[in-house]
Amino acid sequence: MMKRFLVLLAKGFEETEAVTAIDVLRRGGVDVVLASVADTPLVEGARKIVVKADVSIDSEGLLDFDGIYLPGGAKGAKTLRDDARAQKLIRAYKEKGKLVAAICAAPIALEQAGVLKGETATSNPDFKDHIKQAAYHEEPIVVSGKLLTSRAAGTTLPFALEILRQLGLQDEAKQVSRDMMFDYLIENREKIFY
Repeated sequence: MMKRFLVLLAKGFEETEAVTAIDVLRRGGVDVVLASVADTPLVEGARKIVVKADVSIDSEGLLDFDGIYLPGGAKGAKTLRDDARAQKLIRAYKEKGKLVAAICAAPIALEQAGVLKGETATSNPDFKDHIKQAAYHEEPIVVSGKLLTSRAAGTTLPFALEILRQLGLQDEAKQVSRDMMFDYLIENREKIFY
């Protein structure tokens, strides 16, 4: 059965963290649905790129997914932290033992929801002091049971590949990594990253 993932988009989301993760998950065969936390399906990101959501956060059936993903972006993350509907969804996914993933500033929404208690997490360094309930680590990606966190836009591609693996799609993650030449970048990092 096809895996399904819900992505929450709030005004001011970090475009790279949203679109890269959506792209990688879809390449891996995951049905990704974008839910707008804004008053419109057209959600403007931090760099003024507009993405059209599939559904509203008020739609029915938003718990019928294998996991939930929160892109960062300071303004978007604060909205996810302060929006009662988003908070309810985050808690419900955690309580049902489903994957909960957040990147960059978005772990502040996890902190507010109370789902970081007893977990290990990371975030963008600027938001480190906002993460108080979890043991904080500075690795690019932290997996703590069903809770996944990552640091910033530059870690989005490997983070999305990790989400695929956590969904049980290891072969798909390997294929997507090869197709996107991510493996090549890692193997040749001395030549490419200077």
